Amino acid sequence: MKKDKKKNEKGQASPTDQQTTPNAKNGNKKQHFNRHKGGKGKKEKNAQLIAEIPQRLADLFESKPSKVFSINDIFSLLRASQENAKMEVVRNLEAMLDVNAIVMNTHGNFKSNSKLPEAEGIVDFVNARFAFVVCEGMEDDIWVSADDLKFAIDGDRVKVRYNARKGGKKIEGEVIEILERNKTEFVGKIDIRDRYAFVTADSRKMHMDIFVHIDNIMGAKSGEKVIVKVHKWHDETNSPTGKVIKVLGKAGAHNTEMHAILAEYGLPTDFPEGVEAEAEKIKWKLTKTELKKRRDFRDITTFTIDPDDAKDFDDALSVRTLENGNWEIGIHIADVTHYIALDSALEKEANRRATSVYLVDRVVPMLPEALSNDLCSLKPDVDRLTFSAVFEMDKNAKILSEWFGRTVIHSNRRFAYEEAQQILEAGKGDYAKELKLLNTLAKKMMKDRFAKGAINFETTEVKFKLDENGTPIGIFVKERKDAHRLIEEFMLLANKKVAEFIFHQKNKEGESPVMVYRIHEKPDVERLQNFATFAQKFGYSIDTGGKALATSINRLVTETAGSTTLSFLQTLAIRAMAKARYSTDAIGHFGLAFQHYTHFTSPIRRYPDMMVHRLVQHYLDKKGSVDKAEYDAFCKHSTNMEKRAMDAERASIKYKQVEYMSMMESKVFEGTISGVTEFGMYVEITETKCEGMVRLADMFDDQYELDSANYCIRGRKRGNVLSFGDTVKVKVKSTDLERRTMDLILVRKDI
Repeated sequence: MKKDKKKNEKGQASPTDQQTTPNAKNGNKKQHFNRHKGGKGKKEKNAQLIAEIPQRLADLFESKPSKVFSINDIFSLLRASQENAKMEVVRNLEAMLDVNAIVMNTHGNFKSNSKLPEAEGIVDFVNARFAFVVCEGMEDDIWVSADDLKFAIDGDRVKVRYNARKGGKKIEGEVIEILERNKTEFVGKIDIRDRYAFVTADSRKMHMDIFVHIDNIMGAKSGEKVIVKVHKWHDETNSPTGKVIKVLGKAGAHNTEMHAILAEYGLPTDFPEGVEAEAEKIKWKLTKTELKKRRDFRDITTFTIDPDDAKDFDDALSVRTLENGNWEIGIHIADVTHYIALDSALEKEANRRATSVYLVDRVVPMLPEALSNDLCSLKPDVDRLTFSAVFEMDKNAKILSEWFGRTVIHSNRRFAYEEAQQILEAGKGDYAKELKLLNTLAKKMMKDRFAKGAINFETTEVKFKLDENGTPIGIFVKERKDAHRLIEEFMLLANKKVAEFIFHQKNKEGESPVMVYRIHEKPDVERLQNFATFAQKFGYSIDTGGKALATSINRLVTETAGSTTLSFLQTLAIRAMAKARYSTDAIGHFGLAFQHYTHFTSPIRRYPDMMVHRLVQHYLDKKGSVDKAEYDAFCKHSTNMEKRAMDAERASIKYKQVEYMSMMESKVFEGTISGVTEFGMYVEITETKCEGMVRLADMFDDQYELDSANYCIRGRKRGNVLSFGDTVKVKVKSTDLERRTMDLILVRKDI
């Protein structure tokens, strides 16, 4: 079993391992101090150090109010090695004891006596050296050294004692209690010895190995990926102890790694017993009774547009010309909640999963395939039940009337995006007239959105070509064209109008009913200003106020589109923004410039859309508002599960990128510097969108160091400069599939 007890420079147990007696008698203190007075030391004086000792002592006890320090610890931490400095430390300690600023225990060790504020928060473990504790209601996060975490790990809820540092410095604190563990199951590679084993977690935010007794390895072989459940947590002397609960298979095998990624983020691979059986039992036939409850669109031209490899089609568009010359546009969404009873196993599982998960080679659906790929999927040439938003629009895309309710449709055609795009470009083909009309209206709606302050972020989507074993044999960037934007605009319209419709259903007191909204707060002023300062160095002026912010960012997006050297500015702009989330508070969507917005259009793959469908029908039936607290909890859970799913998707992409690049070690690639740090620079390879690091230690043409003020690394001897956005040539030095990282070697800088 690993030993983790911390030692000081003389081999003594650290202060945290020593017993504290806060009410030690001052009678012991003089005797204790006298042992340290009068000792011989160097005679040179360090006037600056001595002058700073009172403040340094105050800072030491203030920054670590729960720590217990021996006097030798204090000498060492204050670097008081000379006799006169030690005597000054002793005098100041005596003065602090006299005013009860500190206390001394029976072992002669010292601890702060201050009553600092406490808070509860969630640990965000940034790296092995420190973490932040994110506390709701606090403007700033609390910085905590790894030594002061009390062995809390990423995601744990903790109680933290903190001190607001003077002079604008960061707030520092220490964990005093772990209130709730975020997770107890971890994925990693097992290393088996004679009588025990260790599991090294895949997660970069789990910095401790997990000890497993040889009787609890479940037949795993050394080097295999496993899931281990912790039953005893870390203490001062021992590692966490756990038991293997599942063997995933050989590390590096495609299926093993995909299952490992799902398990790492706490995402399911299989449905619980009975859920799929419940889905398969659902039968449906359009009866006259059901038809009377719905608006019939089966005779109106209707089609779907989806990715070529899609198996579930949850949205369709219908279009027809009205007698007055306007158009009726129907946005039809699979009526999932018609089939799933509120308290059924299917509903509970959909709630638990909250979202479908899309890895590079598979979809882990929120609903069983009997529903997602069949009964709820809006396939062509069959009747399907839908929940619809229907609009009358004029030639300027102005909405003249709207209607929301349950419908039945019969899709005439299933388009892949590529097919629809070819018809738009050629001007002929199946339903060319309807597609052209929808595209014209979509462009007008998009122009109107941007005029009102929407931000036009164009994200890059990486796709892989895999062989039969799941090995990547090609990487390409998916291009967004008019067919994609057409669908996007009409889905945005439906989401916006449904949210507005419910918000305006006021009760007698003038209050809106409880609703699930998709919200996006305004960006943090400081983060936004930091980005604006950075962009200015590249010649872009970012106005950080209101609508002007969207205008300036959209101008940046337009001007950097297609640029390999400046596209990273878009990524940094996105990072400066807040993250969208689900909430019952109708505070609007900043990025879309919508006052009210929800998710209504994807109930096959998102649980919030199912909630919205139920709520819309609830209010259409003139029923009262629902319990806000209950839906607040649903929103929080759905946001959390969405983040996990996105993290898993990124992890699978990163894994396949690194795997692909591991086969390209002899090839020279062009890339763009996408980040600089004190130990190297990140480079994104243009061809594959893979990011790796060129370490300063591997750069031999100069002695480089970080120039953080100018976002570059600078050579001290020859003055070479490598900056954000520079184009460089690199080769692969090494790849680490387990950590999904890649080291690169700089070949040359393009001039």
